[in-house]
Amino acid sequence: MSTELNRKRLINILQLAYSGERAAGYAYRGHWQSVSDPNEKARIKTIEDEEWHHRELVGEMLATLNAAPNKWREIRATIIGHTIGVICHLSFWFVAMYGAGKLESGNVCEYFVMMHYFHSLGIRDHDAILYEMGMKEKEHEAYFLDQIKDSRLLPFFERVFSWGRTSSLNDVHLGAKHAVADSHRYCTTSKISHVNAPAKVGSENR
Repeated sequence: MSTELNRKRLINILQLAYSGERAAGYAYRGHWQSVSDPNEKARIKTIEDEEWHHRELVGEMLATLNAAPNKWREIRATIIGHTIGVICHLSFWFVAMYGAGKLESGNVCEYFVMMHYFHSLGIRDHDAILYEMGMKEKEHEAYFLDQIKDSRLLPFFERVFSWGRTSSLNDVHLGAKHAVADSHRYCTTSKISHVNAPAKVGSENR
C-alpha cells in the first residue's frame, strides 16, 4: 500500500511540475519581452529555454511511470502563464523581478522532493537529472535576487512576502552544495515534504 501511495503522490508532483514548467515558460516569454536591458532580456530568455527543457525531462520521468500529463492542469498552466506574461508588461520592473525570484525559490525543492519519492520506490536513476534541475532553479532564484538586492523596496517586500536577501523557500546554498549522492538531504522539511511525506517502504526510504 505504501509503495502504491508513494507512486500516486510522485505522479501528482510530476504532473504539477510538468504543467508548472509550461506556465513558467510562457510567463518568462512575456517577462523577457517586457524588459529593455539587452543583458536582462538575454538572461531571462535563457531561463525560459531552461524551463522548457525541464518540462521535457519531467515528461520523460512521467512516461517511465506509465503516466500522462493532467490535461486540465495543462489548460490552467497555459492560461496562467500567458496571463503572467501580460502582467509583466504592465507591472513595475521590480515587481516582475521579485515575483520571478520568489517563484523560483519555491520551485527548487520540488525536484529534490521528487528525488525523495523516487527513492521511496527504490528508483535512483534520475538523481543526477533531478539534482541538476534543482540547482538550475536555485541559479534562477539567485539571478533574480541579484538584480533587486540593492532596491529600497526589497526589505519591505521581504517582510511581507517572506523572501529576499535573508529569506529563502529552500535550504540549497550554491556556495556549499551537497554532492549528488547526498542531495537527498535537501528539502526534507519543505512544505511539499511535510504535507506529502513519502510513506516508508522497507529500507528503501533512507
